[in-house]
Amino acid sequence: MTEITPDQNGELKLPDGFLERRNLTSQSRFWLDERGGDLILTPVRPDARKLYIEVTTACNLNCLTCIRNSWTDPHRHMDEQTFRHILEGIPKLPELERVIFTSFGEPLVHPDLIGMIAAVRELGLDVTLGSNGLLLSDDVCRKLISLGVDQLVVSIDGGKPETYKGIRGTQLQKIIDNLENLKKLKMDLQVTKPTLAVEFVALESNLHELTDVLNLSSALHAARLIVSHVLPYTAELNAEKLYGYGPREPLFSGSWPVQSDVWLRWGVVETPRMSWGAERRCRFVQDKSLVVNWNGNVSPCYALSHSYDYYTVDGVLKHVGEHSFGNVNEQPLEEIWMNQEYSRFRSNVRAFHFPSCPDCDLRETCDLRQNNEACWGLNPSCADCLWAQDIVRCP
Repeated sequence: MTEITPDQNGELKLPDGFLERRNLTSQSRFWLDERGGDLILTPVRPDARKLYIEVTTACNLNCLTCIRNSWTDPHRHMDEQTFRHILEGIPKLPELERVIFTSFGEPLVHPDLIGMIAAVRELGLDVTLGSNGLLLSDDVCRKLISLGVDQLVVSIDGGKPETYKGIRGTQLQKIIDNLENLKKLKMDLQVTKPTLAVEFVALESNLHELTDVLNLSSALHAARLIVSHVLPYTAELNAEKLYGYGPREPLFSGSWPVQSDVWLRWGVVETPRMSWGAERRCRFVQDKSLVVNWNGNVSPCYALSHSYDYYTVDGVLKHVGEHSFGNVNEQPLEEIWMNQEYSRFRSNVRAFHFPSCPDCDLRETCDLRQNNEACWGLNPSCADCLWAQDIVRCP
């Protein structure tokens, strides 16, 4: 810790060594803030690394576990102008590494998704596509391969046809056939991308089929099996959740061999926490991510990208309102990222300066909590966030 003292003009000079360690210069800009009596200097830098783009809120399925059962948002596609504004902002975010096309809709129902992916790839960025897998036709798979899409994440929430259909409302074999075809195309073309990741939302009613999904992931040459708990938007889903406030037995883990070019690597199961109580950490903020909705609104994470109701870890019904820090149709993307409100929010989340609502004696009757506000005055509140506990997980 280095002591610095204001000069006769009341100005503070940051030591050169400090600036060098942080890759800053004497011309760098900062937001000055206060928190708990301390002064906070937040650098104003275009240092976003991951960009989630919600190209649509429409979907070709009506899954039991979907947030769309708890909102009244319209089914809309992102228009050409909004996407163009995103593209214009990408070069001004020089540390951006990856664009993730996924959302609470099915990206492949957007009529120009392939063109959008192509435009992002032309900028030299890695691309992840999240899908339910139903529209992965031979033509789509060939295009994803030719564009060099880095990763494909497909949701499979049951290892048996009847379980999968009960949750997703369609036939599991259709998804398997599409992914088997993708595997064959990659082998025929001697390419390794897009790598496949399978996502499984664990419920009381499908947990016994996790081993089946693991075996299926291995057979499909998936590189990852991402297991997430459900975010319960309904009372029925709240009764299906496997996690809780107290300690629970962990889910099993495993691995399998995956051929990658001339190398052999191991696919892995990534499992969530089973109970509240970990050190709270936001992957979205730590990874320097931002989410752009179909209409151009910019949110910090999935949890605040739409308005909906859900049940907290201890069963309290809570309303979360969409929170945006700007819109790309009104302001450049890099300016939204660096504005004062958004920078302050990320600083507070990195320090996780929010109360732990599930540990409060007033938690069941708190009106603030039920509306996603915090008694410490920092809103929107992340106090109940299941993503920050690694209970709910995303690609």
